[in-house]
Amino acid sequence: MELVYPPVVAFAKTMFRVLDLKIEIEGAENIPREGGAVLASNHVSYLDFIFCGLGAQPAKRLVRFMAKKSVFDHKISGPLMRGMRHIPVDRDAGAASFRAANEALREGEIVGVFPEATISESFTVKELKSGAVRLARSAKVPLIPMAVWGPHRLWTKNHKKELTKRHVPVLIKIGQALEMPKGTSPDALTAALKERLSGLLDAAQRAYPEKPSGPDDRWWLPAHLGGTAPLPQAAAV
Repeated sequence: MELVYPPVVAFAKTMFRVLDLKIEIEGAENIPREGGAVLASNHVSYLDFIFCGLGAQPAKRLVRFMAKKSVFDHKISGPLMRGMRHIPVDRDAGAASFRAANEALREGEIVGVFPEATISESFTVKELKSGAVRLARSAKVPLIPMAVWGPHRLWTKNHKKELTKRHVPVLIKIGQALEMPKGTSPDALTAALKERLSGLLDAAQRAYPEKPSGPDDRWWLPAHLGGTAPLPQAAAV
């Protein structure tokens, strides 16, 4: 029985309405209505998990996200994370985290993963860890790519937090499950996942209905679209 997650979702939706966020979800039909699945998203903001979870709402699914252990140790976020049955990731005990996620998938849950591991400051898709692919293959569940674009204008790394900013468009694009032929290596599948995520993110960026308001507002666009975000190589350093 879910006692914590539904009220949190309801609160988030209320805040979206209050702030009049312009949220568009495309590809929601690719989220299975039952059974396990790995949902793999790009990572541009500290709020991505909220909007990734929103993308699964049309299918009436709740996403159990893998998140760093420190979030679970916090006196405020910890009880909420545990109540929503998210999965802590301890980098010193990665096997335990993998087993917990695998068990959730076999029990029919959707597990959310950010395979870039950390926020991309270039606002492009960074090199991916192979955990999402290995999880989906181990549990024999679909691996579904997703891209979010827009939440970074509210709160991202090395920029001012603006959680009360109104009317911000947020685009959520969900792709079809990645094909994972037998015999294909995890590295090759991870490269294919990166290509799919990059395609979804590029489509979201080009469809985004707003442009920077002036030269000082170009920080939220990647360099290849005329923004002042650092190039991928510089961001990686």
